[in-house]
Amino acid sequence: MPMEANGTYTFTMLFEPAEEGGYVVTCPALPGLVTEGDTLEEARHMAEDALRGYLESLRKDDLSIPPCSALHFGSNAE
Repeated sequence: MPMEANGTYTFTMLFEPAEEGGYVVTCPALPGLVTEGDTLEEARHMAEDALRGYLESLRKDDLSIPPCSALHFGSNAE
């Protein structure tokens, strides 16, 4: 998994238009991480919050962060 010197990870996030409007955001490397926003800006903010919470939960439960190979899904990433 790509990891920068400052200890941050890089994940592929998929932003897809929702049928009812807005955007649904998922992260293929992190099963169950799903959020949404009415605008692209709001969806990005919600994705950052969801990702932060997901990683904190993994750390709290002493679980490992998924390997790099899990990051290479889809082509709709922004």
